[in-house]
Amino acid sequence: MPREIAGNDPWSLQVAEYALSPLKPNEIRVQTEYAAPKHGTELHGFVNKSDETPTYYDDATRCFLPQTPQMRANERPNLFRPGNMWVGRIIEAGAEADGYAVGDRVAGYGTLREVQTVPVNVPNQPGLGVINDVLKMPEGMSWKAALCYDPCQFALSGIRDSHLRLGDICFVSGLGAIGLMAVQMAKLQGARLVIASDPIAKRLEIARACGADWALDPTREDVGLRVKQLTGGFGADVCIETSGSYPGLQSCLRGVTYAGRIAIVGWFGRDKGGFDLGHEAHMNNATLFFSRACSEPNPDYPRWSWDRLNATCWDLLSKGRIDCERVIDPVVPFVQAGEAYRKFVVEQPALSVKMGVDFRKEAGA
Repeated sequence: MPREIAGNDPWSLQVAEYALSPLKPNEIRVQTEYAAPKHGTELHGFVNKSDETPTYYDDATRCFLPQTPQMRANERPNLFRPGNMWVGRIIEAGAEADGYAVGDRVAGYGTLREVQTVPVNVPNQPGLGVINDVLKMPEGMSWKAALCYDPCQFALSGIRDSHLRLGDICFVSGLGAIGLMAVQMAKLQGARLVIASDPIAKRLEIARACGADWALDPTREDVGLRVKQLTGGFGADVCIETSGSYPGLQSCLRGVTYAGRIAIVGWFGRDKGGFDLGHEAHMNNATLFFSRACSEPNPDYPRWSWDRLNATCWDLLSKGRIDCERVIDPVVPFVQAGEAYRKFVVEQPALSVKMGVDFRKEAGA
């Protein structure tokens, strides 16, 4: 039987077997070669929640509302299965999986499991064709580039929503996978100066290698003030906040130029104190907005949509215009992925950027 990484929570992940269901006509089966989990959103429901009332998202009001006691009583514990993107080759294809053949190298969304079973050619809304979350990879495309498809989407959305233009000064707060993508995209967009910030030395080093003109450590200096000093007191035309931390957002408010724009890309938890909307935030008169790639309609609708954003990201990645080789780090064998997730994602994130999993590599090899 194939195996996967699963557990009751992020601290107790193990290798476990799972059963394969019969293949449906519109499904393909893929032997996983590489995969990667998320490092931020995936943990949002497990950390820093002990003092909060459980909530649910209400579609009618578009608000998070408190769960009722009955809702909580009816909840069934689900296994935690980490995972975001995978790369592999098709080993079986259903009769209606037109356009996909055994041997094709593909990428898609899914958890850390040895065999992925994925539907293809799913009917979309009338007039919009079909939905395919499985992407065919050119043979020369790096598997690390394919695993960066998800962070690339949110980085591109932040850059586009910020209205960054040729000659602008850009400040990127947070250098996880999304932030490192944003640094490179800012350069591609024509930013005259890109300043990046993160408390993790390894990420600062990668940012410099990816084109950042300055990489600042907020534990060692006042980053917002430093942005102003590096720009002769002017500040950043646009700020891309990807860390999801209030100190990072505060640095944006302090370092942005007058009437500049701040794209809030990171997912924030509840403020525990210290966030200040006075002082520079009030005087700099900046525009703050949330940038969420998968929310439709896109701010530039109808010209831009989620589908066009995705297609643009895949084109950039498949052509090697975004360097992902340093972003997927470290890479661990599949059988050690549970332990590595706890170490690199939960307990010691300073040791990693975006953890990769090699399904072909034996433990200790």
